[in-house]
Amino acid sequence: MSTTELATDTVLIVEDEPKIARLVADYLTGSGFAPHHLEHGDAVMPWLEEREALPELVLLDLMLPGTDGLTLCREIRQRWPGVAIIMLTARVEEVDRLLGLELGADDYICKPFSPREVVARARAVLRRSRAATAAPEEAPEEAQLSLDDEGWRALADGHDLALTAVEFQLLRVMMHSPGRIFSREQLMDHMYRDHRIVSERTVDSHIKKLRKKIAEVWPEREIIRSVYGVGYKYQPEE
Repeated sequence: MSTTELATDTVLIVEDEPKIARLVADYLTGSGFAPHHLEHGDAVMPWLEEREALPELVLLDLMLPGTDGLTLCREIRQRWPGVAIIMLTARVEEVDRLLGLELGADDYICKPFSPREVVARARAVLRRSRAATAAPEEAPEEAQLSLDDEGWRALADGHDLALTAVEFQLLRVMMHSPGRIFSREQLMDHMYRDHRIVSERTVDSHIKKLRKKIAEVWPEREIIRSVYGVGYKYQPEE
C-alpha cells in the first residue's frame, strides 16, 4: 500500500521513552502517517475521549507510568473496538496474553525493534482491519454459515467445522467481504500472527483443508471459490 493511501491515518504512540517515541514518530511521518505521542498511561483515555476523530492505530507500550499497557489495551478494546492496537513489549512471556481473546491486541512487536518494522506492521494491521470491516460482520442468512469469534468456531447448519486457527482466520476474512477476491498475499497477512514467511502453496493447502471440512457438511456447495491466476473469494449461493 502506498504512503498516499495511508496519508490520513492517525497513530497514537504511547511510549515513556522519548527517544524511542521520537524515532518511531519520524519514521511514521515519513511513511505518510500522522503520529501523536503520549508518555503517561493515565493520559491515554482522556486524550481519546476528547478526540473528535479516533486514531486508526494505537502503538501501546506494555510498561508505562500510571495505567499499564495491559489495562489500557483492555479498556480501549471495550470502548472503541474499531481502533487497531499494536503492543510494544520486551516481555516475551506476555505475548500469548496480548494476542489472546482476553485483551484482543491486533499484533505485538518485541523490543528492541527497528522503526521500519513498526511501519510494516502498522500497514499490515490496518490492511487486515479494513478487510474485516469492509462488509457486514455476519454472513448472509442464506449461507447458513456463522462464526463464533469468541470461541473461534465456524458453524454450518449448526455443525462445528472444527477449524484450525489459521483456517478460521481465512474463512473469517473472506466471509466479511462476500464476493471480494483476495490474493494469496492478502490472505497470508491473516494467517499467522508472527508474520512468518510462507509460500503461496501453503495458502492453497489451508484452503484445500477448509473446503474439505465444509464439504463434509455441504457436499454440493462450493462457497470458497478459486479465481484463476488471482486468488480466492467467499461466494454464498444465491
